[in-house]
Amino acid sequence: MSKGRVEAFSDGVFAVIITFLVFNIKVPSLADLAALLSLIPVFLSYVLSFLYVGIYWNNHHHLFQAAEHVTGKILWANLHLLFWLSLAPFATSWMGQNHFSPTPVAAYGCILLFAGIAYFILSRSLVSHHGKDSKLAMSVGADRKGRLSIVIYLIAIPLAFVRTWAAYVLYVLVALMWLLPDRRIEKVLR
Repeated sequence: MSKGRVEAFSDGVFAVIITFLVFNIKVPSLADLAALLSLIPVFLSYVLSFLYVGIYWNNHHHLFQAAEHVTGKILWANLHLLFWLSLAPFATSWMGQNHFSPTPVAAYGCILLFAGIAYFILSRSLVSHHGKDSKLAMSVGADRKGRLSIVIYLIAIPLAFVRTWAAYVLYVLVALMWLLPDRRIEKVLR
């Protein structure tokens, strides 16, 4: 099957997710600086989630640039990823509105964990379909960064109940690891 429709559909879902993220920031009823300061936790949650969704969109785009075609299995793996990412607005809002309370921060980490696992499954499905010697396989490699991200999430989730700020810092750390797209794909495609 052609990959064009899955790319177009995914781009639309990413756009909707990003749009819903900002809807969770309620406009203050007062027109002073103190009203804005009370929104800092909500805004910090929004920034992190916007960054994550942007990172997933960017890496998803690179991944599918290296792919030549897709199968039904790949379509389902892609939907699996989009499902977990579509929960980002809920988790972002819950975490921000509750000023980074332990349970919402841990739930946010669970969504990041399952999105990371889903992305790993998607990339492995694409590699499996295209073959071990394909450009895609060479560009994705062993995906150490993806595996490390999952390990960090597994540490951060229970940590949220002990040191909430430390769990949040680990989520930021993973985002920073992924901020720049994987240049291996671009090198292989050149």
